Amino acid sequence: MAKNTRGTVTAFSPFDARADAEALRKAMKGLGTDEETVLKIITTRNNAQRQEIASAFKTLFGRDLVDDLKSELTGKFETLMVSLMRPTYIFDAHALKHAIKGAGTNEKVLTEILSSRSPAEVKNIKQVYLQEYEANLEDKITGETSGYFQRLLVVLLQANRDPDGSINESLVEQDAQVLFRAGELKWGTDEEKFITILGTRSVSHLRRVFDKYMTISGFQIEETIDRETSGDLEKLLLAVVKCIRSVPAYFAETLYYSMKGAGTDDDTLIRVMVSRSEIDLLDIRQELRKNFAKSLHQMIQKDTSGDYRKALLLLCGGDDE
Repeated sequence: MAKNTRGTVTAFSPFDARADAEALRKAMKGLGTDEETVLKIITTRNNAQRQEIASAFKTLFGRDLVDDLKSELTGKFETLMVSLMRPTYIFDAHALKHAIKGAGTNEKVLTEILSSRSPAEVKNIKQVYLQEYEANLEDKITGETSGYFQRLLVVLLQANRDPDGSINESLVEQDAQVLFRAGELKWGTDEEKFITILGTRSVSHLRRVFDKYMTISGFQIEETIDRETSGDLEKLLLAVVKCIRSVPAYFAETLYYSMKGAGTDDDTLIRVMVSRSEIDLLDIRQELRKNFAKSLHQMIQKDTSGDYRKALLLLCGGDDE
């Protein structure tokens, strides 16, 4: 299947950037804002089209569309609209910059992005980070993190995971044994072995290693990581393992926990909905249905409200009940 055909948001047709720019200006001009028009246009156009609208908006009115959205909208709805307007290529770099900015580091964001993006995507993020912020992403991250958590992030930032190729069964066996000896069989854990193997072997190889590990130890690798490690390192190792198994399943779980129980983690909900809307949100919806017996549409319906909810439901695309 062609890459990025499992999104819920696709190019809108027939598309007229000027007409959209004019409709948005009208919706925000004068007293009060017509939020319905704003959210309908922004959620149903893809990112490339949104950039054309922003350009037409500036050409026609000499105004910055994102600045106008920020001054006319508020709260989570504003955050969602502004996030949707952010050019795709800069989205991850921007999220990482804000995760390591100011007091306290948002380890959740570092974990989510660096465990789920492909080596090519990580290389691109580093390049964009350097261009946009004139700073080295790796230096910024190492300055804000420590220990084995930092070391695994640095390994992932090298973006040198082996490409998928033919599988060498004896190496599969060897890696599974090394992990078994580094965790379950050892007093204390040899974290470095986990970091090297999980951070550098190919996806297809690691899937076989996980099967072999289960055969040798009687445990899923996740159970061992859960028992043998803790804190940010544990969360990152688990995220890497989950993304090796299935990126959409990882994001389905991320969305599930962003809305489960009391309160909603809106930052995570917005980040995942926006960043996956043109890539694999259809697959994520399927995984959520399969693994948690939940419909993403219904979770959003129940957990959010107002224009924010309307916009998220449009991004979601449909109900899987």
